[in-house]
Amino acid sequence: MKLDAALPPVALKDIPAIAKAAQETGFAALWTQETQHDPFLPCTLIAEHSSSMDFGTAIAVSFSRSPANLAYTAWDLAAQSGGRFILGLGTQVKAHIERRFGVPWPESVTGKLREQIQVIRAFWDTWQNGTKLNFRGEQYKITLMSPFFNPGAIENPNIPIYIAGVNTGLAKLAGEMCEGFHAHPFNSPRYMNEVLLPAIEEGLQKSGRKRSDISISMTPFMATTPEEEGFARMQIAFYASTPSYKSVMDLHGWGETAEKLSGFASKGEWAEMPMLITDEMLNEFCLMTTQENLAEDLKKRYAGIADRITLYTPFVPKEKDEWWRELAKAFN
Repeated sequence: MKLDAALPPVALKDIPAIAKAAQETGFAALWTQETQHDPFLPCTLIAEHSSSMDFGTAIAVSFSRSPANLAYTAWDLAAQSGGRFILGLGTQVKAHIERRFGVPWPESVTGKLREQIQVIRAFWDTWQNGTKLNFRGEQYKITLMSPFFNPGAIENPNIPIYIAGVNTGLAKLAGEMCEGFHAHPFNSPRYMNEVLLPAIEEGLQKSGRKRSDISISMTPFMATTPEEEGFARMQIAFYASTPSYKSVMDLHGWGETAEKLSGFASKGEWAEMPMLITDEMLNEFCLMTTQENLAEDLKKRYAGIADRITLYTPFVPKEKDEWWRELAKAFN
């Protein structure tokens, strides 16, 4: 089990220092997100200011981009970093795709993401091996690649693709054709064991692959102080209010609470929502522990589930440096 770090939402000028500090701390990888900032721009700086640490997107929104955009960007980052880049993709939810990015929501989420991955890999195959570009699917017809637009072969062309998901469709797709799966932070060991891991296994069997062919990346909530507990309760309430994530609450018998949370969210009544998250819910979705026992408790909680762990708390240099260093050492 590897310990990775999450990049905080900071300006690009701060990325070099964070990248250097993350590698020196001993993290296996540094992940960027697509929240307040573009997820790819920091990656160029991480590549430049680190030498051995992996890095990638967790996640970049795939439905707001063309497969060509994603293929070119990932190719350049893999070349720049000597093969340390991981392309992590997520679909986002319908409201954000339509109303924030202004892009139509597909009829089939898994169908579109499947074709996006296939097209990306078709580009890579063309650039690396000279294979004729000829993809014809339901979503995309990609057949044009003239020499002027071909970046050519690179030294490390086998770029891992991770996809993120909450429900079984994307978990199956990850098992079938991806190198990794980013499990959503709104999760529990029970949900992983009873819902997502069986779906991933189904995908693996479909393509004749083994469990060792895919890496499961978890981003758990943890709380070692009352302040962290309050933050976790607030975030869990926010995620549990999302209708497409209701399956997580349903498994634990809390579907009615999820509906109440959705009602509060639709009215913008955010302050009331954390009060609906009981201590029982908090313990399912958040690791309650101490700083001293965190490493051991993470390993126990996610043994047989996760191959990579990234705390939901971002890594900020000069904040708990020694604690981060000891935590990374316990894993890596």
